[in-house]
Amino acid sequence: METTDLPAFNLLLSCPSALSPSQVSVVFDQAYDRIPHPDITLENTISEIWDGRVQQNPSLYNGLKFRYGGHTLSGGTDPSQKTDVCLHLGLTDYRFFSLSLSFFPPPLICYKTFVGTNLNPLWERFLFPSEETSDKEIVVLQRSTNVGEFPGHFVFPGGHAEPQEVDITSHNTYGEITNQMVNRKVSEEMFDSIIREVVEEIGVPATSLEKPVFIGISQRVLNVRPTAFFFIKCSLQSKEIQELYHSAQDGYESIQLYTMPVNNLGVIASKMPGCHQGGFALYKLMLDAAKENK
Repeated sequence: METTDLPAFNLLLSCPSALSPSQVSVVFDQAYDRIPHPDITLENTISEIWDGRVQQNPSLYNGLKFRYGGHTLSGGTDPSQKTDVCLHLGLTDYRFFSLSLSFFPPPLICYKTFVGTNLNPLWERFLFPSEETSDKEIVVLQRSTNVGEFPGHFVFPGGHAEPQEVDITSHNTYGEITNQMVNRKVSEEMFDSIIREVVEEIGVPATSLEKPVFIGISQRVLNVRPTAFFFIKCSLQSKEIQELYHSAQDGYESIQLYTMPVNNLGVIASKMPGCHQGGFALYKLMLDAAKENK
């Protein structure tokens, strides 16, 4: 649970002007992979904790995911202006549950896997703060009790990019394609997966969604979880989305979909995990920038 004596989030990167896919690139390299803890005994507790959690909840699963290793900016120093962002990504695994183990110091292991530490990779959960309907409502989900982290909490719709979608299972499986081609494919998968996951979680058709834009990275203070945030407009009305939600492919991950104006969203933001609260802050920065540029 979030504590009241700590800030809920930090903003690692804010792009209030909202970046298109052409302005977001990727360097995918082994140098940004997950780093095992040097204490082998401590490292082994990760699998022990995971095995125990799987026994308690067989719906938990593991899989290969991208890991955030930093970013670089180019194109200007004014944060209100459009700049290009290059994300540094490696590989890690993903075991979807939440534990808070303070003996994993963040400076040593950076953003470790979600196994037993909750220091998950950046692309464990893409968030789009949020999907905005044609009547200017914001889409929010209430998580089910089946999920491994923050059951019952309010969150933005989300998903994750899949290395397998671009035929990546390790750093040695590129075949004849170049590193530049791999970087481009990973970058494209980031944006493709957003559309794919919104369709599966909410049930709206892909044709109703505009191209997503990147608005920044928020890091939850509790367990230093980083999350990338995107913004998508939907051409459907709120009532239409509510109806489609009942037949969503991944509807089991949530128990209710809400649509609300941004002012109402501010009221429930405190009931969101810290990284989602940071996403709401990035969204408001985007709105403020849009007003200033009118």
